Amino acid sequence: MSLVESRYGWSARHVVMVIVLLGAAIYAGFDQWKDILMIASKDEEASHIFLVIPIAIWLVWIRRVRFRRCPPRPSWVGFVMIIAGYLLITVSLRTAFQAGLHGGAVLMAVGAIIAVVGTQVAANFFPAVAILALLVPIPGNLRLAIAGPLQNATARVTTGMLEMMGFYVERSGNLVNINDMPVAVAEACNGMRMVFALLLVAYAFAFTVPLRNSVRLVVLLLSPVAAIICNVLRLAPTVVMYGNQERLPEGWPDGFHDIAGWLMLPLAFLMLLGITRALRWAMVPTYRFTLATQSS
Repeated sequence: MSLVESRYGWSARHVVMVIVLLGAAIYAGFDQWKDILMIASKDEEASHIFLVIPIAIWLVWIRRVRFRRCPPRPSWVGFVMIIAGYLLITVSLRTAFQAGLHGGAVLMAVGAIIAVVGTQVAANFFPAVAILALLVPIPGNLRLAIAGPLQNATARVTTGMLEMMGFYVERSGNLVNINDMPVAVAEACNGMRMVFALLLVAYAFAFTVPLRNSVRLVVLLLSPVAAIICNVLRLAPTVVMYGNQERLPEGWPDGFHDIAGWLMLPLAFLMLLGITRALRWAMVPTYRFTLATQSS
């Protein structure tokens, strides 16, 4: 037995056991995982799902020092979660409850890991575990309930910004009319395509930087506001381009819309960093008194 194994209790055997049990759980819910991937690939409003696993791995990596103080201990809780996930899938198949199908598959996968490493490890890496809930595609009814108010709020703020910039625009609901060209917020810059991606950015930021828990909560609560601000910054020039598209090369409005969408993610990160700097400037306790980010 190596020094690392004797000191921290981890070995290659645990890695193999996690891979085997996790593989079995994914195989048992293979149809549900395939459906999740299909939705994430074809529905732009669910594309944030592809960010969940990389962010979860990152949150584990920056806390890797915690492996030293929480050796793996197999837990019956994990097996209970596997059974609960399987039962949830079975019931959801009979009731055609799509979120239950996807949630059951994710629950079985998480249970497979906890069954090998134990609840203490899961608790020490809770931010990485909790984010896996976003692997479940948002149900249509909930998505519509969020999208409607978000689109109207974005259209309202965008109209005000364009008017301050000297453009003559009119708004009706989520339609912004410029140069007699109606542009729908849902078409030009749908807020739902960014809100969950920006929520993931905010979550990763909050649990990467060693912030106080109260500040983390503020960052997460402000993520919808950041989504609206980023949406407006993308939507305002997009609306102007759509209103003057006869003067522009073909495809420019759509191309700008797509490129600007990716640029909003690093912009949101900088906005969140600015919030923490503002709190420090206001003498608000912001950071934990730790020596390393990994212990946050």
